[in-house]
Amino acid sequence: MRRLWLFLVALGLFVLLLSGEVSAQSSHVDVLRVKGAITPVLAGYVDRGIGVAEGDGAVACIIEMDTPGGLDTAMRDIVQHILAADVPVVVYIPTGARAASAGAFITMAAHVAVMAPATEIGAAHPVAIGEDGMDETMAEKVVNDAVAYIRSIAETRGRNADWAEEAVRDSRSSAASEALDLGVIDIIAEDMDDLLAQVDGWEVTLLGGEAVTLETEGASVGYVDMGALERFLFTISDPNIAYILLSIGMLGIMLELFNPGAIFPGVVGAICLLLSFYGLGMLPVNYVGIILILLAFALFIAELFTATNGLLTLGGIASLTIGSMILMTDPLFRINPGLIAGVVIVVAAFFVFVIAAVLRTHRTRQQTGVDAMVGTVALARTPLDPKGRVFVHGELWEATLDEGRVEPGEEVLITKVEGLRLRVTRKKTEGD
Repeated sequence: MRRLWLFLVALGLFVLLLSGEVSAQSSHVDVLRVKGAITPVLAGYVDRGIGVAEGDGAVACIIEMDTPGGLDTAMRDIVQHILAADVPVVVYIPTGARAASAGAFITMAAHVAVMAPATEIGAAHPVAIGEDGMDETMAEKVVNDAVAYIRSIAETRGRNADWAEEAVRDSRSSAASEALDLGVIDIIAEDMDDLLAQVDGWEVTLLGGEAVTLETEGASVGYVDMGALERFLFTISDPNIAYILLSIGMLGIMLELFNPGAIFPGVVGAICLLLSFYGLGMLPVNYVGIILILLAFALFIAELFTATNGLLTLGGIASLTIGSMILMTDPLFRINPGLIAGVVIVVAAFFVFVIAAVLRTHRTRQQTGVDAMVGTVALARTPLDPKGRVFVHGELWEATLDEGRVEPGEEVLITKVEGLRLRVTRKKTEGD
């Protein structure tokens, strides 16, 4: 019995040691990669990623971020997800990246804020002020609101609230070393391995007051990347892509109107148009710009059905150019001027071609009907002195010669159609 008890005790100790080793080996962190302007699509991705980290028992959720800023509403959504997370959230700015504008708010909200060397944070002044005619009083309200928000976040995390206020009011920006000295961030880490080593043992407090000690030493790293749908939606929410889709959509619809029954241009145009509306809906859009662009294509369409010799097209090009330039209210989401020029040139070239084709059609002599017979050569079947019969288009017609006499077999030119009788003249020869 004594040997049995010793065996059981040894077995229990072995199981405990083995379970502890397995637990240590199974500890992992989930990493989200946020690169680009902060949009609602990115906010949804971060929300999903934090949920994944909470669900799979990750010891921490690391947001690897490089952003020039973004939309205020999307930024606030991300901050709320971080503050309410049931897993410690670490925001890491990798080498060469930045956490500007909205990125500064997100970094401040992290349980642990980490920057790599050669990075920067700050410049959080609301950039859209003044772009849409905001008066001084309203601009002051917006700034004060942003100041109060970032100060509350900084105070909640025990960070430098005065620096945070300066980042909003005066667009102050700091490099990683200065941010660490001022208490804006917690750690400077060279890379992901260095980060995991330094935050190991770091104690953070979650929203419910629960204190959690990070155990990241030797933890495995798993990346929670965007899904295919998220990548697609993020791509079309880029202002340049949304603008291209809008242009293709309008051109497709106009091609369908110009050539009814083609189907393919109309289908592609409708799909691109709807996708562009989704993308623009994610962005800070100036509705006057949208109206001007729609007016431009309305003028282009009107040109197809009216004979203005290009005047409507010139108006459409001017409207398209101005609307494209003022389409975005936020400089961060401004459309590339080279892209605007390219689209305007392509659209202008397309309509020059269309107008030229329409003018050629209008100037071409009618090829069917009675009026199309004017100028046609007919063959005399009976003497014309001055009346007789001629053969044209497989038919015999009564004809009246304007002067002289024509013998059967000679050619005459039709000059006029009078009901069922033709007026003809003798066809001149080289001798004549």
